[in-house]
Amino acid sequence: MTSTRTGTSTDTSTAVPGHVEILTGSYTPDTGGEGVGLTALRLTPEDGVLSVVDAVAASGASFLAAHPTLPVVYTTHESTPGAVGAFSLREGAAPVPLGAPLTSGGANPCHLTVHPGGDFLLTANYGTDTLPGTVAVHRLDADGRLADLTDVVEHKGSGPVTGRQEGTHAHQVVVDPAGRYILATDLGADTVFAYQLDLKTGKLNQVGASRLRPGSGPRHLAFTPAGDLVVSADELSSTVTCHRYDAETGTLHELSRVPATAVADLPNQPGGIVTSACGHYVWVTNRGADTVAAFRLTGTTLEPLGEVPSGGNWPRGLTSAPGRLLVANQHSGTVAVLPVGADGTPGEAGVVVEVASVVCALTLS
Repeated sequence: MTSTRTGTSTDTSTAVPGHVEILTGSYTPDTGGEGVGLTALRLTPEDGVLSVVDAVAASGASFLAAHPTLPVVYTTHESTPGAVGAFSLREGAAPVPLGAPLTSGGANPCHLTVHPGGDFLLTANYGTDTLPGTVAVHRLDADGRLADLTDVVEHKGSGPVTGRQEGTHAHQVVVDPAGRYILATDLGADTVFAYQLDLKTGKLNQVGASRLRPGSGPRHLAFTPAGDLVVSADELSSTVTCHRYDAETGTLHELSRVPATAVADLPNQPGGIVTSACGHYVWVTNRGADTVAAFRLTGTTLEPLGEVPSGGNWPRGLTSAPGRLLVANQHSGTVAVLPVGADGTPGEAGVVVEVASVVCALTLS
């Protein structure tokens, strides 16, 4: 599993033999939810049993990312103004704060990732109706603590969807598989911006911008393991799109697209998107249809494999574990475990655990 899909950690000091450690993030009362913040869970792969281990307060923990080599996890604190925080992982318990939160460099941070070298944290700030979407960079200390804010870049652009695209809304920031370019999706501008990061100064330099279909509203991207293809969950058009990724320029070129759900006549917004380790399958959560949809990648063509109930309402976050998918259902406050067959087709939820206002899930081991 790689950081382009779920941001897993290579450190196994927090792992319990025979189990998979999962961390979830939730909206808290100060950010319009009812959750605690961070909740540690444990999955038994053999039978799919999921249990709550511990929880710790973390305001508006809407997305999580793990450090590539240290037992440290980072969270957004989604608010206006926004903040980001670092937490140290502990075996059999919830993480503990690793220093005080710092400004996220914008409003409503909704996604973050750690650069593969482990020296920088990258954050996508969604913005507001009046504040633009931004991408921010923080330097990380040797122990993973947040240090200085080294750069903030402001997106520019708009789209045709009234009420959602009058301005920019950065929604995700990822590093391509080669570690050469940083890609930032912007739901408001229908654009994926490409940057290069100066590893000495922590400054971003925009080197390209891929304009996607007007009104598509790109939310999240997921690379296939080979790195030549990338799929997008298009929130506003309720589609999933396969793009050719040009590793020389950091640009995307659309190849095929399909509806995100087969449920007709129902407003729907795709949320999380994950690719399989073999590169043949894609899974997407559907908020509205309340399903998880599966697709097969045949060459460059997406083929629907079917969809199943998500095990709750408003499925947002999605993470993979051995033979399983875990779904964070925001409105029902449930984390569901879905088995996945050898053909990539998910089964209906076998286990559902209550985690109030849960919005994201991260597989740690």
